[in-house]
Amino acid sequence: MAYEYTNKRGNKYYLHGRTTTLRNGRQQKIYYFAREQKDGAIDRIPEGYMVSETANGLPVLKRTNK
Repeated sequence: MAYEYTNKRGNKYYLHGRTTTLRNGRQQKIYYFAREQKDGAIDRIPEGYMVSETANGLPVLKRTNK
């Protein structure tokens, strides 16, 4: 089951992740929230991250100070 986050407006978002290739050829893992569960849904927050909300109520992952 994917990690589910409910924002201050009551909208549900699901955490997703995928690996993308940058212009310099390096591989990087990106995380994002979507309203629907799709392929790539993640069941928990990655270690070293926390969920925060923007002023518009959109959830984002932020790195914790470790």
